[in-house]
Amino acid sequence: MRITRIRPWHVTGPAPRVDVDAPRLSYVFLQVDTDEGLTGWGEITTYPGTIANRTIVAALEQVGEFLRGEDPLQIEAVWHKVFRAFTYMGTRGATTAMASAVDIALWDIKGQALGVPIHQLLGGRVRETVPLYTHFQYARTVEQMVANASAEVARGSRAIKTDPFMAAGGLSNVRYIDGQIDRSVENTAVAMIAGIRSAVGADIEVLIDAHALYNVPTAIRLANRLAPYDITWFEEPCPPESYDALEQVRSQIPVRISVGERLYTRFEFLPVLNRHLSDYVMPDVTWTGGISELKKIATLAETFYVPISPHDASGPINILAGAQVVLTVPNFYRLEARRVDLEFYSAFLEEPLHVRDGALLVSERAGLGNRLNLEYLQAHEVSNTR
Repeated sequence: MRITRIRPWHVTGPAPRVDVDAPRLSYVFLQVDTDEGLTGWGEITTYPGTIANRTIVAALEQVGEFLRGEDPLQIEAVWHKVFRAFTYMGTRGATTAMASAVDIALWDIKGQALGVPIHQLLGGRVRETVPLYTHFQYARTVEQMVANASAEVARGSRAIKTDPFMAAGGLSNVRYIDGQIDRSVENTAVAMIAGIRSAVGADIEVLIDAHALYNVPTAIRLANRLAPYDITWFEEPCPPESYDALEQVRSQIPVRISVGERLYTRFEFLPVLNRHLSDYVMPDVTWTGGISELKKIATLAETFYVPISPHDASGPINILAGAQVVLTVPNFYRLEARRVDLEFYSAFLEEPLHVRDGALLVSERAGLGNRLNLEYLQAHEVSNTR
């Protein structure tokens, strides 16, 4: 079997139907075709939206020419070919994202070729379902944030995550200037979490995302202010470039830390684990190196008894690929999803995704277990990308 074509798709898709007035979102998928008629699907979908996605699409078109004629079943060899091709430009970020999309698609092809789901190729299930943690729509007021959080719990989520500082009017997650926050925004954010905890009760897990926006003293102060509300973790308290900054924050807060969506490959997770800087790790299967690398990172984290909780909240291939891996991973906490009701992904897919009691149900169909709807992709492709 040989790769005959690698075709990126940059498309728009609907936002969750429960989000009032939410804009349509932008996704990047990868179609890998073979000379035996099998097609595999991957995803990259990155931020900040259109500009990053357009850039990665252009790069993927070149990678497609580079990999034409390769054997899609030799997944490890192809992964290293892509990864090392960019060694002098840097093997993180865009490089690992491209490797991720290709890798996911090749695992999909291999599963189809052998007639089994990917999780069977990774060792088989250690659990029947994949527990999720989910987001809910932001609001600028305490009252509306509490209402939105309560509604997500009412829909079946048992663990919810939010960035109350961004919701209250703070910086976006792709901007860092001085790492500080306006005190009025901070106070509103703390009131939001106090209200949410009171509304959802003690049995619902509440996770906080700081989006790597804060300097050391600010991150310490924010984490300590939220500690009384029994938060599960304080995610990405400071930018990812400095392990020393993370260590300083960790030594001065009483809450658990999660990092990893901006770390790439096992090589960047190892120092975090060796220095005991995080209680959870959260690699993204579409950025860190694909299914192959996510499984390796999970096994590495298992040697430290650190749970893995993949950052998989982009498109449907993202969540499907992450789910295939974590079904086989002993040291697993929860898989991230944008909402507990995943109906809004159905337009992309030949089969809808199913969630029961806050957990994703993963089918036994071959490969990823689902396929993208080509008619939908063709009708919603972003213009001027090809």
